[in-house]
Amino acid sequence: MRRALVIAPNWIGDALMAQPLFTILKKLHSRIAIDAIAPSWVAPVLERMSEIRDVYATDLAHGKLQLLRRWQLASDLRDVGYDAAYVLPNSMKSALIPWMAGINLRIGYKGESRYGLLNVRHANPPKTERPPMTTHYAALVYAPGAKLQFIDRFAQPEAAAQENAQTLPVPRLDADPNEAARVSARFNLDTRTPLVVFCPGAEYGPAKRWPPEHFAALAQFIAQSFPYARIIALGSKKDATQAIADRAPNVRNLCGQTSLGEACALISRASAVVTNDSGLMHVAAAMKRPLVAVYGSTDPRHTPPLSDLAKVQWLHLECSPCFARECPLGHLNCLRELTAEQVFGDLRGMLLTHR
Repeated sequence: MRRALVIAPNWIGDALMAQPLFTILKKLHSRIAIDAIAPSWVAPVLERMSEIRDVYATDLAHGKLQLLRRWQLASDLRDVGYDAAYVLPNSMKSALIPWMAGINLRIGYKGESRYGLLNVRHANPPKTERPPMTTHYAALVYAPGAKLQFIDRFAQPEAAAQENAQTLPVPRLDADPNEAARVSARFNLDTRTPLVVFCPGAEYGPAKRWPPEHFAALAQFIAQSFPYARIIALGSKKDATQAIADRAPNVRNLCGQTSLGEACALISRASAVVTNDSGLMHVAAAMKRPLVAVYGSTDPRHTPPLSDLAKVQWLHLECSPCFARECPLGHLNCLRELTAEQVFGDLRGMLLTHR
């Protein structure tokens, strides 16, 4: 196999958890060139992966067919000569471009009954037996039904500890110190002082978001113990960071002011990151930054931060994980009862170690 095209997931975190698939492809086919089609809001992450040669950033809207736009893109790709396409999203429309481009080998999960569009179809895993996402994507390297030859050491630590065990490679993003310095200068951030990054958003819904008052209380703990540290909040405009800044003036709200690439650059120089289960959590893990990941409605056994420098705070109440966008019981105890003191217990050790 000489060339492969990847239809990337629509979410930052999922794109990062697909990186072990790319690494295994490179290991099995040393000269392979891997290109990717990705939404414009995900493309900067793929551009920082050493396994990816070119990224086609698209303006295809989530949930819309846009058949003409897909046909135009497929026409541009037809003469490249891809040997295979890996379609990572489960939707029918995501499989259209490789089919229209005439790529002979089109691989993915059955998804929305994509007969004809895919000619190598893996069975959809049962919802009650969700594998880790890294394993889910990496399985596409092998024939449908084949046993994965690599172990996810974060999901299977005992198996990974066995002699001669082959572990899945973990996601890793390239960091450019010069870019980090330029972005820091743009926002007038002194690179000589410790930087703590808050990522208070989560695109999926409120049931994944630690309350703003808890972030604000954590900022006060940081100010008391590490007065020289600077705290910034990163995310989109709609993330509830103003509520944090109103309660904790030492938090500088940069949400909506940075591109994803700039956010990656700032995270790359963070002394520590505190984040919900979100795309930026996976960015921080892939950039090997110390981080505390806060979980509510989701399951850290399914989508953990893949880094030895990460700590997970999860109460694992009887009602959690529910995987709901909003708390079905109306109390959000899985996050409200997770206190700032608990999170600071992990964060304090990180800041003492990584000054």
